[in-house]
Amino acid sequence: MKTRGFEKIKRYEMVNLQMPARQTKNAAGYDFYLPDEVELAPGRVTMVPTGMKAYMQPDEFLGLHIRSSLAVKKGLELVNNVGIVDSDYYNNQDNEGHIMLALRNTDKYPVTLAKGERVAQGIFYKFLVTDDDDAKAKAERAGGFGSTKK
Repeated sequence: MKTRGFEKIKRYEMVNLQMPARQTKNAAGYDFYLPDEVELAPGRVTMVPTGMKAYMQPDEFLGLHIRSSLAVKKGLELVNNVGIVDSDYYNNQDNEGHIMLALRNTDKYPVTLAKGERVAQGIFYKFLVTDDDDAKAKAERAGGFGSTKK
């Protein structure tokens, strides 16, 4: 039985792509590596593919955080500051659960990120719900990125 981890999406199954990994024994985050070179236009938001999907327990989510070196040295930021990947995003019908990073280039010059470059960190978190959370019926996920309540 799988508890939590990462898999390549079908489109990247045959691509030589490093799986997300922790770099040190006590690191909290799993570094994500780019499957392709990406150029980020100045002042624009770009949806950057990771080639990965994540599976986890129903009471967990994956938090996505930009690597501090990209933020400080290259002026990049995650548009929503912290990306949240819900457990039911895995293998959704729209995009197979492909984790995409919404990156903004805050600089006035284009930024190129190389294939294989580490761009973000994923941290698995447990979450809690309120006592009355079951009082309202919940919908099943019907799609991919940004699909909740569509």
